[in-house]
Amino acid sequence: MRDAGSLVTALVVDLMLGEPATAFHPVTAMGAWNTRVRRRGAGLTPNAALAHGALGVAGGVALAWAAGRALDAVAQTLPQRSRALVRGAVLKPTFAVSALFTAVHGVEAALQAGDIAQARALLARDLVSRDTSVLDAGQIAEAAIASLAENLSDSVIAPWIAARIGGVGAAYVYRFINTADAMLGYRTPELEWLGKPAARLDDLVNIVPARLTALLLVSAAAAGRGSTVHAATVMWRDHALTPSPNGGWPMAAMAGALDRRITKTGVYALNADAPAPTAADVRRARRIARAAVAAAAVLLT
Repeated sequence: MRDAGSLVTALVVDLMLGEPATAFHPVTAMGAWNTRVRRRGAGLTPNAALAHGALGVAGGVALAWAAGRALDAVAQTLPQRSRALVRGAVLKPTFAVSALFTAVHGVEAALQAGDIAQARALLARDLVSRDTSVLDAGQIAEAAIASLAENLSDSVIAPWIAARIGGVGAAYVYRFINTADAMLGYRTPELEWLGKPAARLDDLVNIVPARLTALLLVSAAAAGRGSTVHAATVMWRDHALTPSPNGGWPMAAMAGALDRRITKTGVYALNADAPAPTAADVRRARRIARAAVAAAAVLLT
């Protein structure tokens, strides 16, 4: 964004007030759009589903861009003193720092208290879509740390980069693409073709944010009593082991920074020879992530 004050204001709003009410959150409208795309795409042939999914994403991107630009235009009509405040307020819903750290801390606290059932429930509610009912304490910690690292890119760094490049409109477009991927981008019989456009577009727009997030985590390793060199080594060695072309970068960097393994049974194993993490390591991960967020705020404002 051309004025650094907007992003700073948005971050202050996030840290002080958290997420807007659901009824007023732009992601709610984005979710409704994607739900409509999914419902109308049910039962189509692969080619028709692919075309329908592409049109749905294109339409959502156009609407997100228009909404963001309209809000930005309103802000531009205001006096200089008010402009950054209003732009920051409308930018805030595109990212979530406070909500992410609160969710991870909740899982950490439950693990620390030995309440595995609560830790599983919080992990499933706030951080992951997988079945958590059979996860032990170490696996819960691994999932929480992995989600923190990956969402640091998707939910913080990427929308900040978008805002820095293209203002509020670009940030809204990014949030729509990421929401579409989260709702449609699954390799199931129903969504394999319908969700492919959203998944591929999400891969594309996250190429730079994922790698920048990984580098920020590497540079912040000392905040969690970790080694920058080891973080960089594991990041480079293991980043391609995940199905996602982007998610492996920040997750591998975090695994190396903590010198703990991060695995998902049958899917990937990052820093596999290291010990399983504990609640204390989740706390270390939060410290590293906080330092990375602070560095990103300086870099992108």
